[in-house]
Amino acid sequence: MRGSPTISGSADVPRTGAEAMSEGAASIPSVPLDFAAIDFETAGPSAASACSVGVVAVEDGRVVDRVSWLIRPPAGHDVFSEWNIRIHGITPDRVVDALGWADQLDALLAAIGDRPVVAHNARFDMGVLRAACFATGVRTPPIDYFCSLRVARRTYALTSYRLPVAAMAAGFEDFRHHDALADAEACAAIVVHAAERHGTGDVPALLGAVGDRLTRLEPQAPQTRVPMAFA
Repeated sequence: MRGSPTISGSADVPRTGAEAMSEGAASIPSVPLDFAAIDFETAGPSAASACSVGVVAVEDGRVVDRVSWLIRPPAGHDVFSEWNIRIHGITPDRVVDALGWADQLDALLAAIGDRPVVAHNARFDMGVLRAACFATGVRTPPIDYFCSLRVARRTYALTSYRLPVAAMAAGFEDFRHHDALADAEACAAIVVHAAERHGTGDVPALLGAVGDRLTRLEPQAPQTRVPMAFA
């Protein structure tokens, strides 16, 4: 029997609380913002092939919860490409006993709560969420989200806005890129730092300052065709 998702940074070594917090995460300043930063890693090119997720919950500008776990990709979307394995280091044997998408979805939504969601290149991560729901016959949940990549582009003058570069501009360094939890932490750091720079106190005000707005991932019934995922 498969148990509940493991709270873990590397997705197989339990980590919780201050002991697990990276040096970068500990440096995230405090401003009155509420949101949940999320990051998915995928097994292959299919958007439905989520194999790991990390969620960082932020309230009043402070990290209040950090969780991550492995996900067993849906049948038909469970082939791990060598390219993706090189990127995130997750191999098929590590997800054999993990919960499948549908079984872990309630835990994922509980970690998000009623907060707006942010991801770096949110189009990719919301695409993973939608496609995995389609592939497993689960109704896509309604989620309000925004993109830290868009926020970074309208906050910093950089030569690249890839997550490691934008996170460094926010003072968040030395994290393990493509670890789902570490990437979610970096995303959270960008949002909090951007809010400080723009002098804004909540997500709507920050998005207003950068000329953006929340987008709604609308509830959708399951579909049969699943799009490809390209980070």
